[in-house]
Amino acid sequence: MDRCVVLVDAGYLLGAAASLLAGEPSRSRISIDHATLVQGLRDRAEADTGHPLLRIYWFDGAPDRVPQPEHRRLRVMPRVTVRLGALTRSDGRWAQKGVDAAMHAELTELARNRACSDIVLVTGDGDLLPGMMSAKEHGVAVHLWAVQAADGDYNQSEDLVAEADERRVLDREWITRAVRVKDLTGVCAPAPAPRPEIAAILAAPLPSTAPQPEPAQNGVGAAEASAVQPAKGVPTPKDLADLGRPSMPEARTAPAATLRWSSDRGWVERPGGEPPETAGLPTLAQLTTAEQRWADREEDITAIGGDPYEVGQVFARRWIERLPDQSHLPLLAAQYPRVPHRIDGELLRYAARFGLLAHKDDQIDEHDRYAIRAGFWREIDIRTAVEHAPATTES
Repeated sequence: MDRCVVLVDAGYLLGAAASLLAGEPSRSRISIDHATLVQGLRDRAEADTGHPLLRIYWFDGAPDRVPQPEHRRLRVMPRVTVRLGALTRSDGRWAQKGVDAAMHAELTELARNRACSDIVLVTGDGDLLPGMMSAKEHGVAVHLWAVQAADGDYNQSEDLVAEADERRVLDREWITRAVRVKDLTGVCAPAPAPRPEIAAILAAPLPSTAPQPEPAQNGVGAAEASAVQPAKGVPTPKDLADLGRPSMPEARTAPAATLRWSSDRGWVERPGGEPPETAGLPTLAQLTTAEQRWADREEDITAIGGDPYEVGQVFARRWIERLPDQSHLPLLAAQYPRVPHRIDGELLRYAARFGLLAHKDDQIDEHDRYAIRAGFWREIDIRTAVEHAPATTES
């Protein structure tokens, strides 16, 4: 068939682009316009081979093979197919597993089935040499593309370069059409912004309102004393909220706790315990029919890019539209920034589908949580015509 196929090793392409533009191979140092990049690959492949494009295969790694936001954007683009290998963490570094094997299998299968006349490989890995040789034996012309190396030297296997039928270098001018450095300060990544509000939370004294047990006499009551002794460390919001519950023994002598909530708009104080008017709100799952669930998944796959703020807005929009009693919205808005517990958990589980909360230093990413909830509250604000001013409570 007189058509061409492009196989892209995203780890090589984007890592080499980051090295060229930012001085280090970390993909977090660059931002990518994927639509422009894909169109550039297509135009260059059709010009070099003289044949129309059949498909671009995008090979990349992802934690547990869960598509990340960039993969979700790519896989709904015309003529783009995303193939994901595993992304594992070892000795503090991320490593792709299975990507080379998947590229090798696709390369040899396309050649064996005579699905195309030309294959463009954007990679530098010598492990693909047997696949390249096999494709040539099946009569396919193999084009090898390299990203201009930062130091002017090769960043590809020399055996791979020697075996290719045609070779091209994607230079800095071509790369910068779709890739740019973000937050560039020299060649070093900027230091993370300090989080004084988090330090203030961790430095907060333990509550002193809980009753202290009587000293044990002659060993009697020692177990009871240890059972009610407050635990050392920083109290959780649940611990503080329990102080205000009438069912708790401590509540007979302790005043209701006041919790301070941090948000994108500042600090807000709320009484401990979840108010009944919002605690009983239905979850999105309870409001969603089977037909709506199918339509939601279709929209998630084809239209939602996975930006944390956008994810929060989409979730809130669906929940609001399906809420039978809209009079609950002002009550919820009055509780800003505390999202009801059940709905908050469902919101974060929904966000996890987009890979936002998985495997970021083995912890849930705090900045994503802020953005997800900010998107949720923004949609609530729009529907209730309420704008929350920054809190003015003292730290």
